[in-house]
Amino acid sequence: MNLLIIGGTLFLGRAIAAQAIDAGHSITLCNRGHTNPNLFAGVAGVEHLHADRDDDAQLRAVLGGRKFDAVVDTSAYFPRQVRSVVDALDGQVAHYTFVSSSSVYDDHSERGADETAGTIMLDAETDESTASPDAYGGFKAQCEQALAEMLAGRVHNVRAGLIVGPHDNTGRFSYWVERLQSGSQVLAPRPKEQPMQIIDVRDLADWILFAAAETITGTYNASGVPGEMTMGSMLAEIAAALGVTPDLRWVDEDFLIDEGVAPWNDLPLWLPPLSRPTHAGFMQRDVCAAIEHGLQLRPFAETVRATAEWLAAGEAVPEKTAGAVLSPLLSQEREQELLAAWLDRPS
Repeated sequence: MNLLIIGGTLFLGRAIAAQAIDAGHSITLCNRGHTNPNLFAGVAGVEHLHADRDDDAQLRAVLGGRKFDAVVDTSAYFPRQVRSVVDALDGQVAHYTFVSSSSVYDDHSERGADETAGTIMLDAETDESTASPDAYGGFKAQCEQALAEMLAGRVHNVRAGLIVGPHDNTGRFSYWVERLQSGSQVLAPRPKEQPMQIIDVRDLADWILFAAAETITGTYNASGVPGEMTMGSMLAEIAAALGVTPDLRWVDEDFLIDEGVAPWNDLPLWLPPLSRPTHAGFMQRDVCAAIEHGLQLRPFAETVRATAEWLAAGEAVPEKTAGAVLSPLLSQEREQELLAAWLDRPS
């Protein structure tokens, strides 16, 4: 398969490229050449094209007249960006994978909702340069719509959930792997029963390549199986996979909120039900359709160990993305301050 990857050197795109190489596919990476520019340098079957996807003339200069068996787009946030890729290829696209997001949905309160749930509809005048972060899902939904109009019947929309594993530049999951290995007391947020739903980046990459080869189209939620993991079981399974016995201190939601701890941003993966009731189903999306179409999920322990090995290798997160998605995570100093205050609270 002759594959064009828009991006391909950071996280999901990197995994797709690496696994495509292992599978013997020919790949072309099209990016600005800013992030990990030497990645895959000299590897047989890998072509590097440099262009800024926000510059239509550059894209057309490097992609014009080219044909690929499939396109994988991991980095589009705005509909103009997917339009520019399709236009640069003169619409000669047999199969286009667009990595969308579960954030496209307009309601996250229902557990087990599938791909037929409603999506965010942004106002026509919403300006991407001034829009709030909450508009992210709406712009992704617009990307899906633009591709449906331009490439009807040729698009694979991957509404990804929380992607974790090696080379994760967000720190969401690696935060917990590092904390549980630290040897110090670990603040664990209640409730233990909070649902958790994640997907290993390598499983998602494998499925995207499989779907491209099999020309699978349509829209699919792509994450772990809902109901299989909670905050409590996730931390327990991380510890078991690492062979450690962490000193977990479970802290109440109301205490953390009163102390100004921001769910999800300060304390990753934490979506407490009392202060975030609208997100009860955020990590409980139905993924039956993706599994029926070939998505396979590895044992969670493999994800934990691979993440720990990557962290131990000390690979630096690229400066352009460090802290850009989550800033800042709860520091160890702040964590210990909170634990001290929790233990000293009046009984």
